[in-house]
Amino acid sequence: QVQLVASGGGLVQAGGSLRLSCSVSGGTFSRYVMGWFRQAPGKVRESVAAISRSGGHTYYADSVKGHFTISRDNVMNTVYLQMGSLKPEDTAEYYCAAASTVLTLTVDPTKYSYWAQGTQVTVSS
Repeated sequence: QVQLVASGGGLVQAGGSLRLSCSVSGGTFSRYVMGWFRQAPGKVRESVAAISRSGGHTYYADSVKGHFTISRDNVMNTVYLQMGSLKPEDTAEYYCAAASTVLTLTVDPTKYSYWAQGTQVTVSS
């Protein structure tokens, strides 16, 4: 059973930063493309960032490019999302996910086989 546990969300004022973590167990972490998604109330779930299996390639949504950094530690079986210069529009439930059947980055949520429970990020104005 592959399990993902996301943590690190919280309340932060605009301009602040947070680091989200996602720990993976029950599988071979280094085989998975990893992604972060978010969903705000009344809006569709969107891809925020993704990282290749080795960590050598990354993807960012235009809305977070330059402010968010995705990284992974294949020894600790953990993927991170460092969020800086946070804005109220970044407020959302954040989810990490693992894609087991792709070899390259993808933003298609249907390609992600395993999902963590969300962690709430709230940015005050």
